[in-house]
Amino acid sequence: MKTSRVSVAAALAAGTVLFLSGPAFAHVGVQPAGEAAKGGYATINFKVPNERDNASTTQLEVNFPIDQPLTSVMPQDVPGWTVAVEKTKLDKPLTVHGKQINEVVTKVTWSGGKIEAGKFQQFPLSVGKLPESADQMVFKSIQTYDNGEVVRWIEEAKEGAAEPQNPAPVLKLTAPKGDDHHDSGAKADEAKNADKDAEHGHDEAAEHGSDTTARVLGIAGIVIGLGGVAFGIASRRRSV
Repeated sequence: MKTSRVSVAAALAAGTVLFLSGPAFAHVGVQPAGEAAKGGYATINFKVPNERDNASTTQLEVNFPIDQPLTSVMPQDVPGWTVAVEKTKLDKPLTVHGKQINEVVTKVTWSGGKIEAGKFQQFPLSVGKLPESADQMVFKSIQTYDNGEVVRWIEEAKEGAAEPQNPAPVLKLTAPKGDDHHDSGAKADEAKNADKDAEHGHDEAAEHGSDTTARVLGIAGIVIGLGGVAFGIASRRRSV
């Protein structure tokens, strides 16, 4: 009886491990390499795990939300992979840093490489300017295998509902740290003031040291002079 209970417990534990390590933890995802602050620029990584034991991933297509246009999208070279960037014209141009932008990136596709079973690959992008009034960006993605299978990671999660089977990658946006520059400037000013105070204190110490040395030398001169006068008087008395 005891042995059967142990066997059942072991089976349940094994089933739990298999459940936790299943597809729910092998989704295509996106995460910042650092911080993705609203209204700023960031480097983001699309992490693509291979979910199949008998096929390799050969292509990733990432679609950018049209209602959240990014004026700058620059892919980093990934050895063994070819990247294609697609753009579309805007109905209403955007003004960024004093320049008008007439088109934005709507799709980036990596192909030509292989992600084998049991491995993953990261695809980095430098992006901006990130939305200022949104808390996240959704990048619907399509993963293609060399056996012809296509997995569409395009389902958007709904608040209060269970996670969809094929969720789209979601980039969380953080609040901008607008005070950082001010704080850095303040700290720099404090450091400069501290340096000035240190220099002023050093100068005062040097001046004080010079005054002390001059006084000591002056007193020594007086003592030596008085000694000479006394020696002269004593010599005269002896000669008399």
